[in-house]
Amino acid sequence: MTTIVSVKHNGKTAIAGDGQVTLGEKYISKKSAKKIRRIYNNQVVIGFAGGVADAVSLEEMLEGKLESYSGDLRRAAVEMAQSWRKDPTLQKLQAMLIAFNEKDLLLISGNGEVLEPDENVVAIGSGGYFAQAAAVAMTRHAKEMDASEIAKEAVGIAADIDVFTDHEIITDEIGD
Repeated sequence: MTTIVSVKHNGKTAIAGDGQVTLGEKYISKKSAKKIRRIYNNQVVIGFAGGVADAVSLEEMLEGKLESYSGDLRRAAVEMAQSWRKDPTLQKLQAMLIAFNEKDLLLISGNGEVLEPDENVVAIGSGGYFAQAAAVAMTRHAKEMDASEIAKEAVGIAADIDVFTDHEIITDEIGD
């Protein structure tokens, strides 16, 4: 289990995620997993929650769709979601993705939906609700913070509350 949050704020989009990997509901098997990656010639950043093998399958599928649609993230995500819904094998995948580039910030859900967040904040994973609430509050009231600071602090707050999230936080950012 994990927490991944992405924030679009003051011209930049950032993502932060912890590194904890939990086996079942009792055992922490790793604390430094990298759940944030750059794909499509470093133009798209993704973060994932859920089964690692499933998330890697989705990452590869998204990258293939990005290749097919010349890097158009929104179109690639929608096409991926349509494929996901039609393929019985893909429907069994247990993962969610956040994906963004210079233009779009998207949540690609486990049941093949593509959502654009209302408040430019999206979060997934076991601590996702905590991180999302913290990030929304910071974007509204801490205008001096940048997107990366907000995302990292939001995951830190989630880690203080959620036992399945740790403080080994990785960040990435795109923007001017």
